[in-house]
Amino acid sequence: MKLREMAYSRSGDKGDVSNICVFVYDQADYPTLVEQLTADVVREHFGALVQGNVVRYELPNVHGLNFVLDKALGGGVSMTLRVDPHGKAFQSLILDIDLPGDQR
Repeated sequence: MKLREMAYSRSGDKGDVSNICVFVYDQADYPTLVEQLTADVVREHFGALVQGNVVRYELPNVHGLNFVLDKALGGGVSMTLRVDPHGKAFQSLILDIDLPGDQR
């Protein structure tokens, strides 16, 4: 199952850091999200697009996860905007992660 079937995302950036939040549609899916969407999974999915660390923060009160991706914007947001004028490609890309098994 693709992550987008279980959750939606929002992103922002500052300098060379991208910040992506993922929120489940149904709060009952939050434990599955916490278990399966690790920093390592996100790091592997983004591959060479992210040159630095990926750090995950749990947001249980809003049933979400926040990922901070260092050295993710090719030298800074102004360089990235040449390719992605809305700065939201990472927000969509994270939702393409395949989660193991059938969660529904």
